[in-house]
Amino acid sequence: MDMTAHDRIRAFIIENFLFGDSDSMVENSASLIDNEIIDSTAVLELVAFIEESLSVPVADSDIVPANLDSVDAIARFVAERGAGPATRGNPECVSRAF
Repeated sequence: MDMTAHDRIRAFIIENFLFGDSDSMVENSASLIDNEIIDSTAVLELVAFIEESLSVPVADSDIVPANLDSVDAIARFVAERGAGPATRGNPECVSRAF
């Protein structure tokens, strides 16, 4: 059975930011920032995952909480952008947005 975008995003977050502790994972709609699951450094890893594993380009202007603050927001962003060539965002933009 294929994993959905939500499943892949949740699995990435649990593995990389919660070190496999799935009990600490919040609901798909919950803020990853407010729940201290991700910070500005983690956003860079998340962007790399979106670009490399989900094949969705992320522009500097896309690196905002509205697109990356919850599993639901990330899945919506991925669905809206669809697949395409990866373009790495500017790390300085991440610290300003987050």
